[in-house]
Amino acid sequence: MMRIIRAIALILVALPVQAALQNQLQGHPSPYLAMHGDDPVQWQEWGPEVLVKAKTENKMIYISSGYFACHWCHVMQQESYKNPEVASLLNRYFIPVKIDRELQPALDAHLIAFVTHTRGSAGWPLNVFLTSEGYPLVGLTYSPTRPFIGLLKRVERLWRADPEKLKQMARRASLALTQETAEQKPAQSVDPARLRTLLIKASLSLGDEMEGGFGRQSRFPMAPQWSVLLGVLGSDPNPELRSFAELTLQQMATQGMRDHLGGGFFRYTVDPGWQIPHFEKMLYTQAQLARLYLQAARVFDRPEYRAVARETLDFALSGLRGERGGFIASLSAVDPQGEEGGGYLWHPSQLEQVLNAQELSFARKRWQLQGTPANEGGYLPVDGESLEQISRETGESLDALRQLEQQTRSKLLKSRTPRNHPRDVKQLAAWNGLMLSALVDGAATLEEERYRQAASALRDYLVTRLWDGESLYRARAPEGPIGTAALEDYVYVAVALNDWARLSGSQADRKLSLRLARAAWKKFYRQRGWQSAEALLIPGIATEPAISDGPLPSPPAMLIDLSFQLGDPEMQRQAREAMGVAAAMVSENPIWYATQARNLLRVPKPESVAESQ
Repeated sequence: MMRIIRAIALILVALPVQAALQNQLQGHPSPYLAMHGDDPVQWQEWGPEVLVKAKTENKMIYISSGYFACHWCHVMQQESYKNPEVASLLNRYFIPVKIDRELQPALDAHLIAFVTHTRGSAGWPLNVFLTSEGYPLVGLTYSPTRPFIGLLKRVERLWRADPEKLKQMARRASLALTQETAEQKPAQSVDPARLRTLLIKASLSLGDEMEGGFGRQSRFPMAPQWSVLLGVLGSDPNPELRSFAELTLQQMATQGMRDHLGGGFFRYTVDPGWQIPHFEKMLYTQAQLARLYLQAARVFDRPEYRAVARETLDFALSGLRGERGGFIASLSAVDPQGEEGGGYLWHPSQLEQVLNAQELSFARKRWQLQGTPANEGGYLPVDGESLEQISRETGESLDALRQLEQQTRSKLLKSRTPRNHPRDVKQLAAWNGLMLSALVDGAATLEEERYRQAASALRDYLVTRLWDGESLYRARAPEGPIGTAALEDYVYVAVALNDWARLSGSQADRKLSLRLARAAWKKFYRQRGWQSAEALLIPGIATEPAISDGPLPSPPAMLIDLSFQLGDPEMQRQAREAMGVAAAMVSENPIWYATQARNLLRVPKPESVAESQ
């Protein structure tokens, strides 16, 4: 008997033992991933090892994608990922992976597309179950804990009962989505006049003529689309489009999407009246809206738009500046106490403690700090009565009221400092590229030296800290570089360096812009279309004939435009080829491919490019 027991023991010792998962996120340079480092969920970093482990153990992969500034990401962490029962299920039955969507934009976009196709909409936190092969099977966004636990148990039972059936289902679904995405129509030419008409018609049909903005629910700035539409208005002064544009710009500047005390814009509002923001402040939002308001000031000859742009750039300089001239990614939606928007909202008692009677009376009128607040957490300052109106009511001079406004704002800003929202300190190449272009535009248009100095420092940061002489990093944190650059990084940085070269006259930066643009074509363009990342670890990510504008402008569209500017014959050939492949898709949906439509509206002939060199 003892010999049998010893033999069994030897056999057991010889068998491979599955290594217990360990949470890999403690001390991660991404603040979003690092905040999950103490979760009982044994989070894994994304990489090829995840797929190997999933196949070896025949387990599903659970990917949760989010970002530091996201309110509901924080909520789901506290409710579910800190919950021992949730952690036990994820650790036992799945390979749990947490990604920062800002570091994995291509993977996140693939999963967003899957959830949008299967559920009709998507957002963050984004949570997707993948088969052990890497095909997505089930996806969801935020879920309360008890329904989420029920879903984990159901998915695990289905997988245990028949994993091969689920694998086949996921493969077929992925193949259908891939074919739909990759389906191409023959390359075609475009009638610019017809495309311009379609673009204007689409924007007006989607627009809210009463409140401004697109759609009927949430309100996003849609900066890429508006930039193109303002360009159209510069050559085609359509009265209806002009009225719609000015209404939208006015709503964004005067209502709840903008921080009227500290400057800068929030990411979007959840209501169609622009009153209730999601309180994230993103670097890319500031960069794009600063340029948009500078452009609008030129198109409409309205100096108040230049003031909005100046204040937005100044907020970026004071609130989002990072190390060595770069800019950080964002400010969180939640304050240090975990309250959404807590640092921007005011209860009446707080106002009464901070301001004297004269200041309080002024603040209530100037920033609508009275009546029933639109936001549950308190009053959010928005534009109320103008200084001219208050002057007429009170008899105070405008100079006295300007001084009172500055005095009152300073007191409120000082009082809210302890409630300042936490910073995501990683510095992303793509977003810093957008910021450099905005600073260049600010320096050229506003003629203020601080913007030129900031642009010069940011240029140095991009070239010395995010470029290693051969390739770009996706981001950098105080601990060092993070991740591999995506298509948007190469394109936005290349465009920004070309913008800086025009302002500074630097031929070295123009040459580097050309080098980055060539690398972008080589790494990310295929005859079938575009891929957003150089290495696609999971199957089913199709190349796309065109990439639409989202919160960020389409990288291929910007690369095509840059290629014509830089005058490289091979890049121009590729640009014409890519435009022809995308033309049908752009013509069918011009508002969603607005940046690409702009290229089609003004594409130069080969001889005109040669003549301009």
